[in-house]
Amino acid sequence: MPKEALVTIRYGPYKACWVVDFRTFRLEGLRAALEEDGHRCILEPFLDWNTVELVVKGESVFKCNIKEFDFGGDGLLDPLCAKAVIAVRNAY
Repeated sequence: MPKEALVTIRYGPYKACWVVDFRTFRLEGLRAALEEDGHRCILEPFLDWNTVELVVKGESVFKCNIKEFDFGGDGLLDPLCAKAVIAVRNAY
């Protein structure tokens, strides 16, 4: 995949402090890691609970549980962010 790909980060609601809502705090590191690698990101909420899905050119290239990402941060020390960046690089 060439640099500067448009990556859609689809995220679902998850439960925190007994409230279910769409939150992007856990996606900050993922977004920073993807942008550092030269990609553009769009955040798009969708209805699958606890789910994050990366879409490149209409194809889902990575999917995981949103609660597995580190809370906040820059994504450098989060191994799941590294896996997501590799998945986007390998997308066709």
